[in-house]
Amino acid sequence: MTATAISMSSLLRDAHRDHRAVVGLARELIRIPSRAGADPCGPVLDAMSAWLVGQGLMPRLLTGPGGEAVALVCEVGSGRGPRYVLDACLDTAPFGDEAAWTHPPLSGQIDQGWLHGRGSSDSKTGASIFAHIAARLAKAELAGNLTLLFDLDEHTGGFGGARAYFEGPGAPDQVAGVMIGYPGPDYLVTGGRGVLRADVSVHGVAGHSGGRAVTPNAIAKATQVVSALNEAVLPATAGPDFPLPARVTVTEIAGGMGYTAVPDLCTLKVDVRLTPAFDEQAARALLGVVTAKADADWPGTRPTGVEVTTCWPAYWLPDSSALKNTLLTAARQVGLSPSAKIAGPSNIGNYLAGLGIAATAGFGVDYEGLHGTDEKVRIDSIPMIQAAYHRACLMMLAPA
Repeated sequence: MTATAISMSSLLRDAHRDHRAVVGLARELIRIPSRAGADPCGPVLDAMSAWLVGQGLMPRLLTGPGGEAVALVCEVGSGRGPRYVLDACLDTAPFGDEAAWTHPPLSGQIDQGWLHGRGSSDSKTGASIFAHIAARLAKAELAGNLTLLFDLDEHTGGFGGARAYFEGPGAPDQVAGVMIGYPGPDYLVTGGRGVLRADVSVHGVAGHSGGRAVTPNAIAKATQVVSALNEAVLPATAGPDFPLPARVTVTEIAGGMGYTAVPDLCTLKVDVRLTPAFDEQAARALLGVVTAKADADWPGTRPTGVEVTTCWPAYWLPDSSALKNTLLTAARQVGLSPSAKIAGPSNIGNYLAGLGIAATAGFGVDYEGLHGTDEKVRIDSIPMIQAAYHRACLMMLAPA
């Protein structure tokens, strides 16, 4: 059957037929601990891989620089034409206080229509939905290709799976778009503030706190840097297309030891949220001006060091974006009414924007407690989300 011949009512019917299986796979994945940096990833990989193989698909592992597994990838389609990616993570946030959960984090319990457990919303239910869509698309005539990308290094912030796929050996020549299965049916995230993170090393001169001579205190000097950053005037917005302001936050201060030593080093961690009106260049300039002023006001101290550890640009999909409009149209055809939204936090879309790849995020199942206690998803929201993504894939991959 050609993609264009599949009606919306047929897609909804298929999604409802898949519902029990989607929930079943999601529960299986939730019951396997896969906390980023804490649990081995082999068991959750094996579970998803076995399900895909059972559908006649051929998943493959991607490895990181150290040979560790960082993602599971599965391809369907014609082998020619545009390539789109359905991306969801199989690693999760930590559990927190397990005693505070109504149902244990690994329970996969269904209670009053809600599926409970860590990763239920972010993003094992999304992964299950995407896997079922791929299994159905494998039987359709497509004029392009669909990739499932299940990242195992998302919650570390390293995005090792995405990096291995988009930049590693055998990376695709061109990707037309990526749809990320983060939860929430009310909004389609079509952009996000970027981020620049820097380690700032503020120097003083060591001495005895009770000595006759008073030496420059690195902590006191650092407070000047912190105050200047807090008081910096930043652009409010970049206009209606990007309504969020830039932001600078000092998130960590470390320096000194004990009572008797004047500290000669105080380190700061600075998080800058970037916008089109306040980009990487502007953020670096602000840090440079503020630290240079502190150095000038504290003669006899070493210059302050600024090491940028992370930098992703702000991104947003324009109104003309085919990816954005197709997914919004598909969602509305299925009976949902999400609106496009620019997110405050950065996400993997920022990383992809740096590669010139369009991405959507933040459209998925209804949820509560993401990264918190009693994370859960409303299971009756699954079929419409599945049908919307299925429809969008068919619209973009239908033969001419």
